[in-house]
Amino acid sequence: MSQIDNVGVGGKPRSRRQAYEDKLRRKSLLIAVMSSAAVVLAMVVLVPMAPGWDRVVKSFFNWSVMTRTFPGLLEAFVQNIMIFAWSAPLIAVLGLVIALMRDARSPVLFPLRIFGAAYTDIFRGLPVILTVYLIGFGIPGLGLSRPYNSPYLWGTVALVLTYSAYVAEIFRGGIDSVHSSQRSAAQSLGLSDRDVMRYVVLPQAIRKVVPAQMNMLIALQKDVALLSFIGPVEIFRQAGVYKSLSANFTPYVGAAIIFLAVTIPATRYADYLMQKQARERS
Repeated sequence: MSQIDNVGVGGKPRSRRQAYEDKLRRKSLLIAVMSSAAVVLAMVVLVPMAPGWDRVVKSFFNWSVMTRTFPGLLEAFVQNIMIFAWSAPLIAVLGLVIALMRDARSPVLFPLRIFGAAYTDIFRGLPVILTVYLIGFGIPGLGLSRPYNSPYLWGTVALVLTYSAYVAEIFRGGIDSVHSSQRSAAQSLGLSDRDVMRYVVLPQAIRKVVPAQMNMLIALQKDVALLSFIGPVEIFRQAGVYKSLSANFTPYVGAAIIFLAVTIPATRYADYLMQKQARERS
């Protein structure tokens, strides 16, 4: 047994193979570090040599404007978080309902399948900003009384309707990925179609689509900024106010930094979940 364990691919000792692989990894790491350093050095040296760089720094990277406006941008970002916080659960619930409609197999429920397909086709086909405009300006245009004409309300509705269509398709992909033998085995045990979906299919499907849904949450967090076009004073609109007051674009850079501080960790976590699933499959 020990001789078999010590033999690697091609009959080479495992220790020699490991040493060779470690050497390749060190060489690859060294090349990656050197190439990255060369790119960074080129940017640091060449970009400031461009004509008008001083004007760009003054207009976009003004430190005094950044220090004055950054606290206000953080306060406005709380509004983004609030809209995101109440939109995300609604999107998850509605998206799952639409996915279940599209998966309905009974002939009696065929109208629900048609509705689910039409819903996803319409709201995936419309740009998010167009849906925000149509709902955010169209519904309040009916002359509704407060609070039913609030741009926060109808902006949230626009985001929920749009993102639910995408989330529903991700859920449906997860449901379809569960092998039919799972359903057959559950039905052979006497489970009803409803119990099969609830106890067998959905737990597996939801677990498979978590990384993809994380990416949708990241996209939703960014697209909350689109509601600024219909009134809500969130971080993007507040940055525009500061830009007008200071005649400087630095507040937009501050808003970008805040978004990146939230989305980059979330993106890395989504990548981690995807890699974890890949390792489990292999």
